[in-house]
Amino acid sequence: MTTSAPVRATGIGSWPGASAREAVRTVRDLLVDGDGFGLPFLPETPARGPGADMVGRAAGMLVDLPVDLQPSGWRLVDRPGRDASRTASLLREDLDELAEAYDGWSGPLKVQVCGPWTLAATLELNRGERVVTDPGAAADLRASLAEGMARHVADVRRLVPGAEVVLQVDEPALTAVLEGSLPTASGYGRVRAVDPQTVASGLRELLAAHDGPTVVHSCHPAAPVPLLRSTGAGALALDLTAASPARWESVAATLEAGTGVYAGVLATDGSTNDTGAHRALVEGLGRAGLDAAAVEGLVVAPTCGLAGVTPAVAQGVLRATLDTARRLAEQAS
Repeated sequence: MTTSAPVRATGIGSWPGASAREAVRTVRDLLVDGDGFGLPFLPETPARGPGADMVGRAAGMLVDLPVDLQPSGWRLVDRPGRDASRTASLLREDLDELAEAYDGWSGPLKVQVCGPWTLAATLELNRGERVVTDPGAAADLRASLAEGMARHVADVRRLVPGAEVVLQVDEPALTAVLEGSLPTASGYGRVRAVDPQTVASGLRELLAAHDGPTVVHSCHPAAPVPLLRSTGAGALALDLTAASPARWESVAATLEAGTGVYAGVLATDGSTNDTGAHRALVEGLGRAGLDAAAVEGLVVAPTCGLAGVTPAVAQGVLRATLDTARRLAEQAS
């Protein structure tokens, strides 16, 4: 059982290494034993191969939309093949490890799923173009993903009955979708930008399929905070390592509106310690007119996933998030 804390610490999702067991248990040991400050999560381990990454895992969750891995990436196909079977097997392994590691756990537990727009920007149609180029196909993808995500959450709740499942929707490609900067299949053109209201509506639909806490993560420095806030997400996870005063004002507006913020103030390469992260948060919030009391609803996090570093660096980054959360809580008390 966790204790209540005004501010928490967590990771974004991905983890280094090719062992699901080691990743799940390492994250558990770091964040469950965090004096109530840690928010544990089910990590992704892309080093295990296709299907263990963010996009592959979500593609494997799709209901009645089979996928296959092509040289250019994941593609929607007529019938599932070996790639889909392997992806399903990897997710089962993740869930088995989760059930064993969190036996008897009671408290928040975060799971991540690739968002509908990043998935539509990455998956291909049969003819090779991105799904996002076809509004009808993109709508079908969103509905399929919502159903698959709901089944995934139900599995987690069945395996860890005491868990309060926090759903994080990852949208690293959201800004490219809105800007129209995605290359076409030929590479000679750009995919037409999607209307912001359509983007917001699609995210809103997916979030509404979850009956617990929700987070939308977009690590692009220019991620549209007002649009993300309009989706009704319980919290926004943002890269704030180089945030401008205007960006901090947007963060302040988000907190004041009752939406939580996962403050990405620790670089994924381990170059930010807790002292630097704490200073960045206090100064940033201060410039926006907020003091330490505003930490309610704040979660300290790295800017993005940690799959690209060594296990030792990844563990150091998570420890720094915990230490930063403790510092903020002490200052607010």
